[in-house]
Amino acid sequence: MGQIAETNSLGGGLKSRHVTMLSIAGVIGASLFVGSGVAISQAGPAVLLSYLFAGLLVLLIMRMLGEMAVASPDTGSFSTYAERSIGKWAGYTIGWLYWWFWVLVIPLEANIAAIILNSWLPVVPIWLFSLLITVALTGSNLLSVKNYGEFEFWLALCKVIAILAFIVVGTIAITGFYPHVQVSGVSRLWDHGGFMPNGFGAVISAMLITMFSFMGAEIVTIAAAESDTPDKHIVRATNSVIWRIAIFYLCSIFVVVALVPWNAPELKTVGSYSSVLQLLHIPHAKLIMDCVILLSVTSCLNSALYTASRMLYSLSHRGDAP
Repeated sequence: MGQIAETNSLGGGLKSRHVTMLSIAGVIGASLFVGSGVAISQAGPAVLLSYLFAGLLVLLIMRMLGEMAVASPDTGSFSTYAERSIGKWAGYTIGWLYWWFWVLVIPLEANIAAIILNSWLPVVPIWLFSLLITVALTGSNLLSVKNYGEFEFWLALCKVIAILAFIVVGTIAITGFYPHVQVSGVSRLWDHGGFMPNGFGAVISAMLITMFSFMGAEIVTIAAAESDTPDKHIVRATNSVIWRIAIFYLCSIFVVVALVPWNAPELKTVGSYSSVLQLLHIPHAKLIMDCVILLSVTSCLNSALYTASRMLYSLSHRGDAP
């Protein structure tokens, strides 16, 4: 009864399409589009194993978390479950560490978005863009959780379209049907020192980077607690983890390592996706990626505000915060 009262006191308002799209791509941030280039430079084509291992770990975590969330939907999610099963100290520690992580993400994402906007409008300083973005999204979140869901629906939809388009164009290039570009199929997976040029240790080290790309997969279990049928949404989101990892992460990174040599310097300087777009001579490649990254960081900032506020609410509800 306590959990039902807690959920109702938040008001709810998330629709099925909001939770569905949030579970599909709501937490794909700039780290996939930009940070993956650093992971590729570190592990080579074997970075696919890094994403696979990280994805399997996320799959196991989401399956276990999904079981608990279906049985007892709670906006405190794993923090609340840890308190019940391990002790109050566990719920307190996990809850505050999780809140602190997302609080640090807010200025990081706001600054990335501000840098992109400043490159378009140099007359407006970066700090002012950061402030305006944060205030606007904070105000939207304060009004209604439905606003958060609506923002995330459209932002996530744009990310899905962008990634799918990238995979389609990259596949056409790999198969040799892309005009005016000479590629060598998938031979780049081994023709620059082998598939695992820096050894298996580099694959494990690259997981430190790839894991950050998966951070936020658990948000759907928090958001579903404010929907009309949380159990149905959590089950659907948990079951979709496998194909989400396969399509958005493994397929897109496969396209990158199959087209761009893993030791190409532009992977670190301009990013993995941008390197592919430049290789294929896509018009306005930088502008396209700037727009995609702007949408992604705005989405992550929106999710960070939502998640941090809900975890703080749960902590205060349990007497662990003011």
